[in-house]
Amino acid sequence: MKLERLTGEETLARAAELIEIYSIAFSGPPWYEDGYGTADFAKRLTADVRRPGFTAVLATHDGNPAGFGTAWPTQAPFPAGRAYDRVRLDLGDQAEKCLVGALEVDELAVSPHARRQGLAGRILDLLCEDATDCWLLTAPRAQDAIRLYERLGWQRLTGPEANVVVFIRSQDGVRQHHRL
Repeated sequence: MKLERLTGEETLARAAELIEIYSIAFSGPPWYEDGYGTADFAKRLTADVRRPGFTAVLATHDGNPAGFGTAWPTQAPFPAGRAYDRVRLDLGDQAEKCLVGALEVDELAVSPHARRQGLAGRILDLLCEDATDCWLLTAPRAQDAIRLYERLGWQRLTGPEANVVVFIRSQDGVRQHHRL
């Protein structure tokens, strides 16, 4: 398995590979993404690569796309729209305190044929290697993803009744995180 860190421009040049992985990785349970969801991802990716500090990791196996992750630092003030509003609803003022300035892992996708081989963890490690603090979120129904993040040592910030499940990882342990 080969992992490559990509800049925004390199990501655009390889967007077809990321879109292919996204389409396959999220077509089944619990996501059931369809062509519209994939088209929405393609549109978001085109905009996201222009965010300050954007980075991506692409994993390939024998030249075929197998997984990817995208990330960027969360800017102040804590953003609105997308899933940010649900995060703020669940975390309140903690969203600003704990997440602004941290590297935000926006997407993590692994093709079904490449799962259960440690690839997601390797992608996250490379994506987050230069960041002191990182965060990501997933849906409460994504139990496999939740178990993965817990197994990898990410700390859950939201409680069981939350609209989204927010995880954070801190390299230096300086930030104070409180489970809500």
